[in-house]
Amino acid sequence: MSLPIDLILIRHGQSEGNAAKRLSEKGDNTGYDLLNGRHTRSFRLSQKGRDQALKASKWLMDEFCKDGKTFDRFITSEYTRAMETASLLNLPDAVWFRNFYLAERDWGELDICPDDEREEKFGKALEMRVTEPFFWRPPNGESFADLCLRLDRVLLTLHRECSNMRVIIVCHGEVMRAFRVLIERMSQQRFKHVYLSKRQEDRVNNCEIMHYTRRNPETGEISEHADWMRRIRPANEPIWNSGWEKIIRPKYSNDDLMKIVELSPKVME
Repeated sequence: MSLPIDLILIRHGQSEGNAAKRLSEKGDNTGYDLLNGRHTRSFRLSQKGRDQALKASKWLMDEFCKDGKTFDRFITSEYTRAMETASLLNLPDAVWFRNFYLAERDWGELDICPDDEREEKFGKALEMRVTEPFFWRPPNGESFADLCLRLDRVLLTLHRECSNMRVIIVCHGEVMRAFRVLIERMSQQRFKHVYLSKRQEDRVNNCEIMHYTRRNPETGEISEHADWMRRIRPANEPIWNSGWEKIIRPKYSNDDLMKIVELSPKVME
C-alpha cells in the first residue's frame, strides 16, 4: 500500500481567529473580545480569507481540473473555516468527506488569548516551547507529538483506500506541519529549526498548498513513495511556488545516533 499518487494539502483561508491575532499583535484586542465564549471550531473566514480561497480555487482549477479532470477523493477538517474554504474552492464533482482527525492542534488555554496576556500568564510555559517544540504541550492543550499520532490514522486510510488516486485535503497550518513530519520522516532537530524559524518561506500561509506526489516531475515514472513535494501560495501576488523538492528521508548509523545524543548535555553521572 502506498500514499495517493498526488496528495494536495491546503490550509484554510484567513479565519476570524487569524484576523483577531493580527489585530492583537498591533495592540488591539477587540477581535478577541468578539470571539470570547466561542470554540475555535466555529470560526468563519474573514473577507480576506474568502478572497484567498477564490484565488486558491483558480490555481487548483488551472493545475488539476482541465479537460474534465478532477480529484478522486475530497476530504476536509470538520472545523467551520476549513469547510467554508472547501466549499469556496468550488471544485468540479466534489463530494466531500468530513474527518474530525484533521482538527487543528488544540492550544488549550492559549487558544483565544491576546498576545500580551499570553506572555503575562504563560511566560514560563512558553519558554519550554522554544526548548522542545515537538513534545511541549500548551497548558491543557495538545503537543505536536499528540497531533502526529492522530494524523497517523488519516495516513493509514489514505494508504489503504487511495493509493492510485488524486486526493485533496483542506485542513490547518499545524496539521500541515505534522503531515510533513510524518510523510518526510522529519527529524526533531529539523522540525525545531523549521518550526522556530522567522523566515517567510518556513511559515504555512493561509490557503498555502503542499503537493506531494509519487510521480517523478521529470520522467513521469511512478515511485512507491511520495518522493517529491512542492509548496504554492496562490493568494500571493505574484503567486509563490517553491518548485519541486526531492524528499530525502533520514537514516542513522550508530555513530549518527550518538552525535544526536551528545547534543543534550549530561549533568549527572
